[in-house]
Amino acid sequence: MSGGRVKDFGVKGIILAGGLGSRLRPLTKVTNKHLLPIYDKPMIYYPLETLCKAGIKDIMIVTGGNSAGDFLRLLGNGRDFGLKDIYYTYQEGEGGIADALKLCEHFAENGPVCVILGDNIIQDDITPFVDRFRKQGSGARLLLKEVDDPERFGVPEFDGERIVRIVEKPVVPMSNYAVTGIYMYDERVFDYCRNLKRSERGELEITDVNNAYILAGDLYFDILKGWWTDAGQFESLFRASQLVAGERLGVPS
Repeated sequence: MSGGRVKDFGVKGIILAGGLGSRLRPLTKVTNKHLLPIYDKPMIYYPLETLCKAGIKDIMIVTGGNSAGDFLRLLGNGRDFGLKDIYYTYQEGEGGIADALKLCEHFAENGPVCVILGDNIIQDDITPFVDRFRKQGSGARLLLKEVDDPERFGVPEFDGERIVRIVEKPVVPMSNYAVTGIYMYDERVFDYCRNLKRSERGELEITDVNNAYILAGDLYFDILKGWWTDAGQFESLFRASQLVAGERLGVPS
């Protein structure tokens, strides 16, 4: 399948909210981490609202673990978010981001997708970035953020204004930027996912997908201006609540 123009029927949204949340035990012993609270809302609300605010109305949520049914009880058909429906699918185990993404190929229908990790909490409105992705016509678009601890994330290496490679959790980071958990892809992403080999930790890595787009000369990026955090460990879960509370209460972050 070759890269083509972004389809006229628009970008679909995918929220990856599977996994076992082992880094947040015992909080996740009886629930999925994406159902934990971030200040005044369940975590899953934030990526869902991010997509809806950007005008993305066709959304699939990838769940996992023993609490998949709780997402349906909490979110229902999405009417509270202005949606006609929400689509759900189930990931068994923890096979990595790219492994979860593979489950959404039928949902994408050979069109472009905006993928967001369910534990990513973001201040920026991503509408301008999604619009740029639509206009670029093909390829991938990533959102980056300058951070103090890039070694926790996928880190881009730059040559001028281009990303020449991304290294997952490097011991010595090549830059102070992290690849956030928000990715935009054309239909080639599923071909790339199918051709991946599992990493040393037994997962299909989304960094390998991004590097495939780099090799194809078809990867672009934007840099977030507002705050961003994942909420996948105790410190960042607490930080996410602080950031959201600060914005609600008008306190500078």
